[in-house]
Amino acid sequence: MTTSAPTPDTATPGLRMSGVELAFQDGDQTLYALAGIHLEVARGEVLAVVGPSGAGKSSLLAVAGGLATPTAGTVEVGGRDIGGLGRRELTRFRRDHVGFVFQSGNLVPALTARDQLRLVGHLGGDRSRLRDPDALLNAVGLSHRARRKPATLSGGERQRVGIARALMAHPDLLLVDEPTAALDRRNSHDVARLLAEETHEHGVATVLVTHDHEILEHCDRVLEMVDGGLRPVSSSV
Repeated sequence: MTTSAPTPDTATPGLRMSGVELAFQDGDQTLYALAGIHLEVARGEVLAVVGPSGAGKSSLLAVAGGLATPTAGTVEVGGRDIGGLGRRELTRFRRDHVGFVFQSGNLVPALTARDQLRLVGHLGGDRSRLRDPDALLNAVGLSHRARRKPATLSGGERQRVGIARALMAHPDLLLVDEPTAALDRRNSHDVARLLAEETHEHGVATVLVTHDHEILEHCDRVLEMVDGGLRPVSSSV
């Protein structure tokens, strides 16, 4: 297991979405969860996406991470067009190149913090990409909690373990869904600051969906999603 990161191609965005649509039928009507998305997220950049519930933010993360197939347009992660990948190949690609951080942390109850990270290596994939779990726990400030199971960790600590696990394989793209929704103000800022530090240091392209406007100060860019489209944030947001 190595702690050295793959050398990123800094000229290639971590995420590029071109003309992406996600449509579905509601009776005779076609509705768009995503409506002509054009987006680039650079390596080492934290992009925050804000907007009302139902605007398409979750759909954006799902399509960017290859969990949903767009009805039009292309999605590239680390320069790779994921639209042409078969089911198994896409699963392997997500495992090695995309990290997901969920609102709940989504940890395995029976595993210690260290073993949550070790699990990534047991799932197969390119082991040369893996970071050292103890060094990563230290980086997120949890070396003293390495042997603790989720039930004995605070909400902020569980979220930090989830972030560390998502970063284990040096992903090109990190997709983060409401990471501070269940946290108090101090822990929310700590988690957002950690995401920014890891993104900048390791050249990850991070897309952060949030309703928490207080943490936007830790992000490099903010876009607003309305009716399936992205636009610059208005002064009132």
